[in-house]
Amino acid sequence: MKNLKAFGLLFIAVLIGVTAAVYAANMATTQTVVSNKVIVAAVDIELGGKITPQMLTTVDWPVGSMPAGAFKDVKDLQDRVVMTGVMRGEAVLERKLAPPGSQGGLSAVIAQGKRAMTVRVNDVVGVAGFALPGNYVDVMVNAQQDKAKGEDNAQISKTVLSHVLVLAVAQEAGRDDTKPRVVSAVTLELSLEDSEKLDLARSVGTLSLVLRNQVDQQNVVTQGITKNQLFGERIAAVKPAPAVSGKPRSVAVISTQPTSCVEVFQNGFAVLKCF
Repeated sequence: MKNLKAFGLLFIAVLIGVTAAVYAANMATTQTVVSNKVIVAAVDIELGGKITPQMLTTVDWPVGSMPAGAFKDVKDLQDRVVMTGVMRGEAVLERKLAPPGSQGGLSAVIAQGKRAMTVRVNDVVGVAGFALPGNYVDVMVNAQQDKAKGEDNAQISKTVLSHVLVLAVAQEAGRDDTKPRVVSAVTLELSLEDSEKLDLARSVGTLSLVLRNQVDQQNVVTQGITKNQLFGERIAAVKPAPAVSGKPRSVAVISTQPTSCVEVFQNGFAVLKCF
């Protein structure tokens, strides 16, 4: 009797388990995932590349997670140009494309209202090749500062442009490579006003690029630095000097916590230099 009762309980347990499994299988088959066709890249498409049908394929995409701006028909993407690189298997979205009718190449990726300008660089000016497409840089110029008549020109180094996007290095605009590349030219994205500043800056002095943090958007305004300021000399005061031949003169006092001072008369000015 005990064995019969045990076998009966075992049979009932097995029957309940089989029933639950069949019910779960039926529920899985009756629940269907609603999906739509979405166009994705069949190959890697580089920045500025023009899309052809051979670059695309169609996949099923759940309706609930459909990305905004996705395409369902390959014909809608014929001859469109990508503004950012699209990886294989990634959905092609409207926000990644240049306006319809745009031609391929670098001109398609320039933001509206901006201009592209190329400057010559070397391995030092180009931040040792670490200024790559997609990075941001500041532009610094080292030049002779104009002075009033009778005064010597002062050498000054000053940041003239901040947070400038690097569009391309040499003839390469791809933004997937992270290895430094020493090149002879860098193309920057600028407003028209900043393009004029850069054109003047490169004609009056030597340019240098200063690499920025990708997420740092703060622009710091500086007065630049001269050679005297670099070596610790600063103008503390300006006072009249004794007149010579009936002409008034001025004296500039330059201080660096001196131990001794020498007064020098030059070009109508008396300058007190302290050491």
